[in-house]
Amino acid sequence: MSTWDEAREAKLKELWGKGHTASQIAKMLGGNVTRNSVIGKAHRLKLAGRAQSRRSEKQKTQVVGGQTKEERYISRRSRFKSLLLDKSFPAENPKKLEELGDKNCRWPIGHPDEENFYFCGRSPIEGFSYCKLHILYAFQVRDTKEELIDKEDDVPAFIEKKVKASK
Repeated sequence: MSTWDEAREAKLKELWGKGHTASQIAKMLGGNVTRNSVIGKAHRLKLAGRAQSRRSEKQKTQVVGGQTKEERYISRRSRFKSLLLDKSFPAENPKKLEELGDKNCRWPIGHPDEENFYFCGRSPIEGFSYCKLHILYAFQVRDTKEELIDKEDDVPAFIEKKVKASK
């Protein structure tokens, strides 16, 4: 148990005001001061609470492929909206399955059992498998709340565990 004299309290207030964590403050104060004792004293002194930890900030600004998660979804949505404004579509370039490449729209036209079945073949939009026209068919604009939900997070982990355990 540490004793809190006026000098230690002043140092706590100063370090707390500079944004140091309770663990860092405990180390700086030395002695047998623990993180929990720093938090308790800060609470009793009615020091300003911390809104977020640094760890939660890092998780929110996770960067994937040069973009944060929010930027990736917003740019995808804005690209989709820009397609709605552009009504000009190039002519189809019919391709059989064997002729398809990365530079062809993969939207199927007709039924695979039919003799005249083919794929669209237009140039796809970057980041998609389809041309402008078929992206409009395939994708719907999501509202803001849905955009921020990551597909991996759709199924809660505890349900996923139960499913795996039952196999």
